[in-house]
Amino acid sequence: MNAFLNSRRLTLGVLWLGLLIFAFVFAPPDNPDTLTLIVNLSTGQWQGINPSIIALFNAMGIWPFVYAAVILVDGRGQKFPAYPFVIGSFFLGAFVLIPYLILREENPHFEGSLTWPVRVYESRITAVVLLIGGLSLLWWGLVTGNWQDFIEQWQHSRFLAVMSSDFCCLSLLFPFLVADDMKRRGQLPTLGLWMTVLIPFVGALLYLVLRPPLDPEPTA
Repeated sequence: MNAFLNSRRLTLGVLWLGLLIFAFVFAPPDNPDTLTLIVNLSTGQWQGINPSIIALFNAMGIWPFVYAAVILVDGRGQKFPAYPFVIGSFFLGAFVLIPYLILREENPHFEGSLTWPVRVYESRITAVVLLIGGLSLLWWGLVTGNWQDFIEQWQHSRFLAVMSSDFCCLSLLFPFLVADDMKRRGQLPTLGLWMTVLIPFVGALLYLVLRPPLDPEPTA
């Protein structure tokens, strides 16, 4: 078990280092319009912006909610608080979440009561809202986006290149949290469920909708 844990941490450490090196060394240089693009995306001034870029930017806003729905529960059994990582993920995505995954121990149990933040993220309504929002963004970005323009901008924008890499890392990392989350809910890790989880982005959203409610164990 220790060997597996160390191997997992080493893999995640290499991934984190690779993400940092790409972001600060190999990613394309920023262009003068990057700050204006970020401001316009953040304030909803989307006229003239490629829909695929808008969809990706907003999908990056959904990912932290998806991770929070698992980490706020998983963090209850860790030796360090999970809230700083959850809050940090809204600003830095995988750059903050990978260290959490490196530091965390296996945690297949949940003891104590459900606090109100956990109840919000455990709500099926929250999961359905995230699923509808995520599928809408995916459809809009794929159908109406200009992908040739996206690739051209990707090659000349550090912001877009790093955001795309961040999105891919978040899709890749989510399954690392699912096994313990299944056990906390008395759920067998079936092949069909794992295949659902492994679908990038959509699989994580579907998992939140399909997972059984949490049944806390009484505190010893």
